[in-house]
Amino acid sequence: MMDNKMIVEGSLQREEGGFSFLGRLPYYRGLGLSMIEDIIVSVDGAAIPREAIRFCVRDQTYTLDEMETVYDNRWNFGEKARIVALNGGLPAGNHAITFAVRMRVSYLPFVPTTKDTKQLAMAA
Repeated sequence: MMDNKMIVEGSLQREEGGFSFLGRLPYYRGLGLSMIEDIIVSVDGAAIPREAIRFCVRDQTYTLDEMETVYDNRWNFGEKARIVALNGGLPAGNHAITFAVRMRVSYLPFVPTTKDTKQLAMAA
């Protein structure tokens, strides 16, 4: 699919209590948020706990547990969502960010997981 376009280059930013980056859905049709099974983030090889991840789209912020029951919002093809990791923050410099999305697609007999890893720079 579009796995090499998932992480938006140059989008790494500081957040209160962590960091964020922009991510795109790796599926050509867009999906309702309840169809996003999981979002997995790691930085420099260290996994961020699921409960520390927030998903933000069109001025709405959700925990991953909340997304399971969001039926009135979607993540559209090409739309940039802000992925927030509340891990305490990152020092300045380059970091390997891995972003994976597991999604439920009704006509597929399996649950695809697509991921992208990029080196992003955190400004000083």
